[in-house]
Amino acid sequence: AAMAKEKLPVWFRKKIPASRVKNEVEDLIGDLNLQTICTSALCPNRGNCFSNRTATFLIMGEICTRNCTFCAVKKGRPFPPEESEPARLAEAAKRMDLKYVVVTSVTRDDLPDGGAVHFAAVVRELKRMAGITVEILIPDFQGSLEALRKVIRAEPDVINHNLETVSRLYPEVRPQADFHRSLELLKKSKELARGIVTKSGFMVGLGETPEELFRAMEELRQSGCDLLTIGQYLQPSLQHHPVVRYVPPQEFEEYARRGEALGFRGVASAPLVRSSFEAAELFQKIRSQKGEGAFLLTDS
Repeated sequence: AAMAKEKLPVWFRKKIPASRVKNEVEDLIGDLNLQTICTSALCPNRGNCFSNRTATFLIMGEICTRNCTFCAVKKGRPFPPEESEPARLAEAAKRMDLKYVVVTSVTRDDLPDGGAVHFAAVVRELKRMAGITVEILIPDFQGSLEALRKVIRAEPDVINHNLETVSRLYPEVRPQADFHRSLELLKKSKELARGIVTKSGFMVGLGETPEELFRAMEELRQSGCDLLTIGQYLQPSLQHHPVVRYVPPQEFEEYARRGEALGFRGVASAPLVRSSFEAAELFQKIRSQKGEGAFLLTDS
């Protein structure tokens, strides 16, 4: 994709690690015919993460049924989910010796359950391996409580669902999504399973004001959300939503302070932070804070 030729601020320049491990991880993912959001969404941190044996797997194909204006994932008509995918993903986690696995998916508005059953199958396969923590980054399932319930019954450790931006910008940035529906999904996750950790994130630089972001953070916290990530939006191509502004690092630090003051149990806020950025470390923050209550399904 043609990148916008405008110069990135100095705080974005970073060395790309050329490492044997990175190549190993890339080969392995290719061998098992798996996708990662790292590559599909052109994440700027993928070299670092692959070098640390971390990857966020993208399930149910690479084609999304929605056309958000910020995202580099291909749009169109997807293929049916592959039944062998959960086993292949678990195999990759085993071969990579992963202790913390993040799984996300394209949004499958074409499937009656939005792909919830497939999501649950992946989580179950991973949870059969001892000592693995599973974080899932889910779509909104069009607000279906039944779909959310299916996923939660598989007992993931962390449910992540990104608000992405402030409600005013939804029509422009996430035309098929709804800010309050997404909030509700996070709130319901907490109600359906006590002890589950919830997480959400924002991209900044899309045209929001700091006040709007603070307000959105407050609403997110009121819905019981535990972990928060905030990063700079980068334009994947000229066809995507433009970067309205590059937010300076000091402002990200201010957002982190605000987030902690609001009571989030872990906040990652910096220009290059992405939703799965150092996910294991952010999760550890919670684990170390207090004896965490056991995961409990409140309705079976």
